[in-house]
Amino acid sequence: MEHIVTVQEAVTAFAPFMEPTDAELDAIEREAPLIDAELELLDVQIALLDRPASALGERQLRRAANKVLAARREVTNRVAAGEAA
Repeated sequence: MEHIVTVQEAVTAFAPFMEPTDAELDAIEREAPLIDAELELLDVQIALLDRPASALGERQLRRAANKVLAARREVTNRVAAGEAA
């Protein structure tokens, strides 16, 4: 009979190189408004899945999509300005 055991080191050990760098954390923070807007859009889409189409639902979806586009534009402009500086 062959015993199956977990490899404890592979499951629980995290080497320092596996942690996000400061630059990666800064990039995530810069993109946080976009991530929040995308989550809001996803929430609206999920909420509309089980409802019949209505003017209110369409307006919520359109506003959430516009918020994502605005956040994406802001992130892109900040990145472009940072590269040019």
